[in-house]
This record gives sequence, structure tokens and C-alpha cells, in this order.
Amino acid sequence: MRILSFGSLNIDYVYLVDHFVSKGETLSAKTLNVFIGGKGLNQSVALSRAGIVTYHAGAVGTDGQFLLDALVEAGVNTDYVRTRADVRTGNAIIQNNADGDNCIILYGGANQAIEREQIDEVFEHFTGEDYLLIQNEINNLPYIVDKAKLVGMKVILNPSPMDEKVLALPLHRIDYFILNEIEAFQILGEEHEDSFDGEQLAERLRVRFPEATIVLTMGGKGSVCLTGTECINQPIYQVQVIDTTAAGDTFTGYFLGGLLSGETLTDSMNIASKAAAIAVSRAGAMPSIPHKEEVKVFA
Repeated sequence: MRILSFGSLNIDYVYLVDHFVSKGETLSAKTLNVFIGGKGLNQSVALSRAGIVTYHAGAVGTDGQFLLDALVEAGVNTDYVRTRADVRTGNAIIQNNADGDNCIILYGGANQAIEREQIDEVFEHFTGEDYLLIQNEINNLPYIVDKAKLVGMKVILNPSPMDEKVLALPLHRIDYFILNEIEAFQILGEEHEDSFDGEQLAERLRVRFPEATIVLTMGGKGSVCLTGTECINQPIYQVQVIDTTAAGDTFTGYFLGGLLSGETLTDSMNIASKAAAIAVSRAGAMPSIPHKEEVKVFA
């Protein structure tokens, strides 16, 4: 059993600021760090560090070779990543404030230059025993979902960043939704509620997509996993928050890592929560993702 992460690869420019910049404001950053990132890349690394055989598909520019080197070092197969000379690697401008929160501007670059010919070639190498993980930072997602289903793969969607392209996907064909409450309300077409019940929100998604497993993350409120037969409420592990940039990606990778390793849903949720807690206690995106041995001993 293998997992294909068909997703983004980014160069992250991370600025430490006292507060997020406002309209018309010029703000001096305390520091600038350049990190390896992209939701697809981060989730591939988390999957590999969780012990899963992971393949990454996507695209970079000629300036992105060091991203591929980092994936290979993390144990991820990069045979299905194309290097393009006609477009730059995707990048992100990230502000981290004094509270450890972040806001992000994305430039798609090569992530938005995925061609159908490449997609066709990638799926020639996968079967119905394999899983596909996608996010919303690359183009041609409906075609990717269709190709995965054609070969019988299970499809996992992390609909981030949320926009109208997610709503254009064949969502009824998704097997696992891993999403936060903001994304859940948007998919349901409902106004966001400041006070909401996570289990009830997950149930509304289950009504809409009765064949899918719903994993709802809610920041400090923990997370909920809902299937046709189980409902698991998972609290967070309290740590000092340094940087939340890759917390969701780490949770996704370790939840799937547990599940595909044969762990129960309950244990997979617990493992994912531990891994995410370790990630938010560190700076950066990929550098913050823990190794499996660290998660095992985390209390």
C-alpha cells in the first residue's frame, strides 16, 4: 500500500513581525527566514516521517531543486515531480506574529502549471490498492480526482486554501475529508458560527457526503473524526506555541500515517494530535515536522 501526494512545493519566506501588516502600513520585520514548504510537500514529509511509503507528484521551476533534495532526504520518492524551465517555483510570503499565529500570501508558479499529460503518466504507476492525497494549491484537481478514481484509488482531500475551485471538485467522490471548521462551513455553504459544536458540524458534512470519513480540526478545541459507525473527539496537547505554519499538514500526515499503518481511528487521531503539538512548538514549516520516534515518546 502506497500513498501519492499530488501537491504543491513552495519556497517559504517567513517574516517575524509584532503584528500583521495593515492596509497602507509599512512594517519592519524582526527576522527573515527562508524555509522549504508547500502544503503538498509538508504533508509528504509528514507521511514519510510517520513511516508510510510516500510518492510526491507536482512541479517546480529550476530554482526549486533544493526542495526535491529535501524530499529525497526525508525518504519521499520524487520520480513524478517535473522541473520546468518556463516558470518559477511556487512561493509563500508568511507573516508570523508575537502570538505564534500566521497569515500567508501564495504565488502558485509551477504548482499551477500541472499538465494533463503529466497527470496521465503519473497514474499509470498506481493501482486500486493505493491512496491519493490532494490539497488546493495545484491546478487540474478535478482531472486528478477522475484519474485516481479510474484506477480505483481512495482519495483524501485537504481543501486548503479554500476557494471556489474546491466547490467545483467532484466532492461526492472523496473518501476522506480532512479540514478545519472554516473550510467545513464554506463547503456546506453556511455562515461561520463563532460558537459551534464540532461533532454537529462534522455530522452535517456526513449528511452531505454519507460515504466519506470526516476529520474536522478546530485548533485549540481539538479535532473530531466521524464515520458511519464511529465518532472520536480528540483534545489537543498543550504546548508553548511558537509557529502554527505546518500544524495542519503535520496532523494530516500523521493521521493518515496511523490509519495506513493499521492503527485504529482513535489511535490515529491521538498520534496526529501529538505530532501537531510538537510541530507548533517549533519554527518553520517542514523543519517543524517531527519524526516518528519523537511522537512515540511525546507525553
